[in-house]
Amino acid sequence: MIALSVLSVFGAALAVSLFFRRGHSLAGWLIALLPFSLTVYYTSLLPRTASDGPESFAYDWASEFGARFSFRADGLSLLFALLISGIGTLVVIYAGSYLKKNKNLGRFYAWLLIFMGAMLGVALSDNLLLLFIFWELTSFSSFILIGFEHEKETARASALQALLVTGGGGLAMLAGFLLLGQAGGTFELSALLSQGTEVQASPLYLSALILILLGAFTKSAQFPFHFWLPNAMEAPTPVSAYLHSATMVKAGIYLLARLNPVLGGSDVWMYAVGGIGMTTMLVGGYLSILQTDLKRLLAYSTLSALGTLTMLIGLGTPLALKAAMVLLLAHALYKGAMFLVAGILDHETGTRDVTKLGGLLRAMPVTGAAAGVTALSMAGLPPLFGFISKELVYEVGLEFNWWLMAAILWMGLFTVFVAWVVGAGPFLGKQTDTPKKPHEAPFSMWIGPVLLAGLSLLAGVFPGAVGSALISSAVSSVAGEAVKVKLALWHGINPAFLLSIGTVIAGIGLFAVRDPLRSALSKIKWKWGPAYFYTRALDGMNSLALSQTRFFQSGYLRYYLLIIVSTVVAGAGYALFRTNGLRLPAATLDIRFYELALALLILGAALAAVVSPSRLGAIAALGAAGYGVALIFLLFGAPDLAMTQFAIESLTVILFVLAFYHLPKFQKLSPKSSRLRDAVIALLAGGLMTALVLFAVSVEISPSISRYFVENSVPLAHGRNIVNVILVDFRGLDTMGEITVLGVAGIGVYALLKLRKGKGHE
Repeated sequence: MIALSVLSVFGAALAVSLFFRRGHSLAGWLIALLPFSLTVYYTSLLPRTASDGPESFAYDWASEFGARFSFRADGLSLLFALLISGIGTLVVIYAGSYLKKNKNLGRFYAWLLIFMGAMLGVALSDNLLLLFIFWELTSFSSFILIGFEHEKETARASALQALLVTGGGGLAMLAGFLLLGQAGGTFELSALLSQGTEVQASPLYLSALILILLGAFTKSAQFPFHFWLPNAMEAPTPVSAYLHSATMVKAGIYLLARLNPVLGGSDVWMYAVGGIGMTTMLVGGYLSILQTDLKRLLAYSTLSALGTLTMLIGLGTPLALKAAMVLLLAHALYKGAMFLVAGILDHETGTRDVTKLGGLLRAMPVTGAAAGVTALSMAGLPPLFGFISKELVYEVGLEFNWWLMAAILWMGLFTVFVAWVVGAGPFLGKQTDTPKKPHEAPFSMWIGPVLLAGLSLLAGVFPGAVGSALISSAVSSVAGEAVKVKLALWHGINPAFLLSIGTVIAGIGLFAVRDPLRSALSKIKWKWGPAYFYTRALDGMNSLALSQTRFFQSGYLRYYLLIIVSTVVAGAGYALFRTNGLRLPAATLDIRFYELALALLILGAALAAVVSPSRLGAIAALGAAGYGVALIFLLFGAPDLAMTQFAIESLTVILFVLAFYHLPKFQKLSPKSSRLRDAVIALLAGGLMTALVLFAVSVEISPSISRYFVENSVPLAHGRNIVNVILVDFRGLDTMGEITVLGVAGIGVYALLKLRKGKGHE
């Protein structure tokens, strides 16, 4: 059933692409039935997995390579699966109205469902190789979704940037998975997670760790790979809400949490994961304060939250892991709602610039109320769930040292600032003029943020139920041992609470002076950031590709042949020299006079074809060489090949004569130096082929297969002509492929010959 839940989403994507080619008013509601059903199903698994252990399914796929089609639903997987399917339900409904007038809405839904299925596959896979396939599928589908408005150059560039960064990290991660599989002796996650001591004692541990971290850091936009996330805001808002707040960017967080029992706990893990996470948290927080575009502002704020999650997993204490899982859930709820609110503001007012938005509460009361509750949760005020997560993160800071606490306070300060800018700024104060007359969004658009805000409130009021149903099992999965989590809304007036109140007041103060603050900070610009080096690297690769293209694709067939033959001679010749030196294998000279005569005939015909002053003479000489080869086949007992060679040579000569008859008079256009160069290369190529043949017949790497064909052609294929049996039976699939290629080429030639230019065609 777990595998079916993942595969059903891909099936739905295919159905959507067939039945919803254009937008439909009920499309979003109908399509949302599937993710909603999955949400109910995953919820039903929570009590079962808590009492009976993880739900699993396995099917041997390519067992000799360690690849299995295996899925496993434990606490961590179910937490992510619920976020993916639950928030996915709301986003699907939301997109139906947001993109109602878009003619490609059906295609959008198809790719959104593919992405959803890929993310579910990442969260539920129990095999590293299967996880990698779903992982890369998320990169490819997000590339399509980010560049959905492909008419815009910025959308195409952002999609390419996201694909290059996350795809490159994914390839590094694959190498890390292979090393991890070697170190642990299996690719099954359920088996690896109990082998942390053995894996960390392996000499492959450090290499595997670095490569896997590259994949996780690029996917979750950790410093210095953070620049692609804000640029990905070129995607339609439903994509931003889904990919970049609740699912895709959290895939890296999921991987870190998933592999914590096997890779975590070492000093390298703590300093690398914790250090990069803290750096991302600080950079994202600072950059968010400079933004005025709603989506970019939220994107930088997401960077800060992703950095915090990474830092907590890197610290790895029970309290830090508990805070990470609580913050993960709280962030998905309030940031998903925030993105949907930003989309509503853009959709109903015509702008996302926060400096041009204000006083919209009267025109958009429902959206304003949802935004207000969400902002309170994001700012960490009771009784919202964001308050509980913020308290826990502060307690982690107090548990370690004041340096870490200072960094967390920095994060909290700017989180409050962003919450106020997005959740309160557009709705309070004097109403401003906007490009469109503002009005409340339709029900299908505001239901998403209202539900997410309501869930933040419910989870805050009843934290014990959330802790026992969701967080305990998730933390146990991350820690690799059973952990009981008890969440409470109020812990009394303690240092964490006082610090939290202090950051809220300071954040509101920043919000009050936001315009002069942005103006002052915007003067401090430093262009030598990671984005600058990405652009320079991309330009360098494009320049290299252009120069290679100009060199290798000159448009002259003679140069293409020259490069190909020279490369083969150099590569194969070097390999042969390293293997055998300059020695030719000893061969028994048992040559008859007629065999020697045939060889001289072939050599003479080839020389005549080269030096012939006319085309007809050259063609006749080539034909003579071909007939000589056919006679060799005949002499050595291959009459079928000889007949084929005779037919091909005859047909080739006739076709050449017919075609060359229409060409201008034969002339020597190449200079003598070029002909001399070609002769040298031709002699080298011929000499190499001769050496390879002599070498090949002198060694036997594996037993000859000819005896097998002799013994089995009659009993297995019921044929006495071994050549025919090989072509038709033993290599029947190859022959069918060759016939198919020739058939397709023949159809193409026939179509070209029958092509007639109509009137108006150039």
